[in-house]
Amino acid sequence: MATHNLAVILKNPSNDAEFLLLKQTPPPKFSEDQYDSYVDSDLWDLPSTLLNLQHDHSYSGIVIQGAQSSHNIDLTKFDVQLALTGVLEKLGLTVNDVGEWSLFKYVEEAEFGPEFPVNTVFIMGNLLDGNQNCQGLCKWMSTESCLTWLLEVKPCSDRVGPLVVFALINDSLQSAARTLPPTLRYQEYPPGVVILPMRSKTRKPFLTTNLVIFAPKQVSDTVGDCSFVAHGDALIVDPGCRHEYHEELKQIIACLPEKLIVFVTHHHLDHVEGLSIIQKCNPNATLLAHENTMRRIGKGDWSLGYTSVSGEEDILVGGHRLTVIFAPGHTDSHMALLDVSTNSLIVGDHCVGQGSAALDITSGGNMTEYFQTSYKFLELSPHTLIPMHGRVNLWPKNMLCGYLKNRRSREESILKAIENGADTLFDIVANVYSGVDRSLWTAAASNVRLHVDHLDQQKKLPKGFSMENFIGSLVAFESLVVAFEPSSGKL
Repeated sequence: MATHNLAVILKNPSNDAEFLLLKQTPPPKFSEDQYDSYVDSDLWDLPSTLLNLQHDHSYSGIVIQGAQSSHNIDLTKFDVQLALTGVLEKLGLTVNDVGEWSLFKYVEEAEFGPEFPVNTVFIMGNLLDGNQNCQGLCKWMSTESCLTWLLEVKPCSDRVGPLVVFALINDSLQSAARTLPPTLRYQEYPPGVVILPMRSKTRKPFLTTNLVIFAPKQVSDTVGDCSFVAHGDALIVDPGCRHEYHEELKQIIACLPEKLIVFVTHHHLDHVEGLSIIQKCNPNATLLAHENTMRRIGKGDWSLGYTSVSGEEDILVGGHRLTVIFAPGHTDSHMALLDVSTNSLIVGDHCVGQGSAALDITSGGNMTEYFQTSYKFLELSPHTLIPMHGRVNLWPKNMLCGYLKNRRSREESILKAIENGADTLFDIVANVYSGVDRSLWTAAASNVRLHVDHLDQQKKLPKGFSMENFIGSLVAFESLVVAFEPSSGKL
């Protein structure tokens, strides 16, 4: 199953190398200055909209050249006319402003989850009059100018979205993706950053962990530069696929240069289960990880040497610089990675594609550090956030502020429960998460403990609340959850 979008490539009648881009609408603001002061830069992309199925099978008046010969998509099943009219309205145009339409490309999205993939139909048309006035909402750009924006990023500069890259740029680049087995479904955005979701032993609602691959064709001439903690011709992040998919991982490693760097954001199994395969396939690979992470990784996963990183180190991959970011919160040794040329931030499990990530209290998860890392990421002003679960996020500052707001809101609810008399872990969880499935209470309890610690550090807890009694209630929590009767709300 998949949903579908229609994206439109409108060529400039005065310059065949140019196409029309539309300024994308950002997510709603929070109506709070502490969050709304962080603003993502403008994002430009091909105009697009949802492509719905036809319900009455009526004939569409829009003729798409090449659609009938396509084996990948049957456009007669979709209401192309309604979608195309909607796209053109965004540009202040009608179908009469465009000449012939042709099917340009059909792109199937990788299964990032938890929602269905979103596949995109790209159609191309020639605009009859290029003198369009979209009041600053449209602009003509070429693939060359888009690449400049994508690969020579300046702080807070305008950005180019993924649809342009999928349709018009990726096929022209020499990329690591070209060498991958054709059966694997991946995404390359920004150019040179390949994201391949692989099945892993992760938590619901996700089923996969994103394997991120850098393998630029450019060869570095600065191999002897001592300022880099590691040099390589390719780099992969978080090989965490399940045992059943290790054969696919073998094929991927075989496609990459031998001078390989492996970067691990943290030790959880859904991020490291494939390390043993890399060790077997390429024993010369260089592993980069925090020393606390390595202490938690089993010898069966990696028994060779490694290079310890703690933040602010630079890595050189085929002439491209990536910077290691210390990002504690999810665990005490959690790391992130910034691709400097594209200003893309790989955030590990600090953020996920949907919902919020749980903090691992058993591995030094810490709410205070989680807040600090979120603000550190905001100050970096990344152009994209790449989580290890779910889709790439195109509005990084909005996403990070949403996380901060959500955490603060949850903390206020916990404080209110405490002020109303809840003094044990079970009482607080039962109060704050009363509307949540009881099977999720154990995971929620971990975050509650971290929030209470954070409130204690800020000296916000009421005087009558005893941290000693609260800590003493942790042991009894599991048995109380099992005994709790959800229908009556009583023990």
